[in-house]
Amino acid sequence: MDYKGKKVLVTGGASGIGREIALEYARAGALVIVADKDYEGDRFVRGELRPIMPECCFFHCDLALSSACENLMQSIFEQFDDLDIIINNAGVSQFCSLWEETVEHWDYVLNSNLRAMFLISREYMINRRKKSYKERYGRIVNISSTRRLMSEEGTEAYTASKGGVTALTHALAVSFAPYAVTVNSISPGWICCDGYDQLKYADHRQHLSGRVGKPEDVASACFFLTDEKNDFINGQDLVVDGGMTKKMIYLD
Repeated sequence: MDYKGKKVLVTGGASGIGREIALEYARAGALVIVADKDYEGDRFVRGELRPIMPECCFFHCDLALSSACENLMQSIFEQFDDLDIIINNAGVSQFCSLWEETVEHWDYVLNSNLRAMFLISREYMINRRKKSYKERYGRIVNISSTRRLMSEEGTEAYTASKGGVTALTHALAVSFAPYAVTVNSISPGWICCDGYDQLKYADHRQHLSGRVGKPEDVASACFFLTDEKNDFINGQDLVVDGGMTKKMIYLD
């Protein structure tokens, strides 16, 4: 798929799923902007993205802070005028016992995983409204999780944040519809970012697809949703989990 000339923001692009998404868009010809609180993102952009696309760049920011979200977008618009695609991937996977959960930790998870997506998306549309870019192609993909549908003990903040991401997605799709910008989300299941060759046979076989997911699976889903031809898919959540949420599981 060709994304030559497209400007793509990938938040949380320093590692894991976000890193693979950024790499795949650069390989497809896009100018990729990586935003992350981890300075590994700068090394990644310099070492792997710029050899492919010299204009790729890195912004260091902690998107749990509202001011960081707003400053990031203003800096991007000053340098690049506009964006074609936003992959709202940044988030934290921090779990703790319900009995040890604090208001501060709850707010940090919700601000990182949910509020940041809202602020970045809103700043994007404020810029487009200001510049009257009403009919210009635009795509937003929010990374949610299958944990919005099911839970384990001690995941209250994370699960709530990902449920919010899916709900926010269809709300933004309605608000952004007059501006030719589609908004969809992806709910990954088990995506193994490190040590894939160390997984057990049972890990793979429990999936209907016969394997544990890879970051490339989520990147492929992003490509599908951001394709210019796919503007009839809007406000939806795409589950990428090898079929696990459709499988009935019983204890022996």
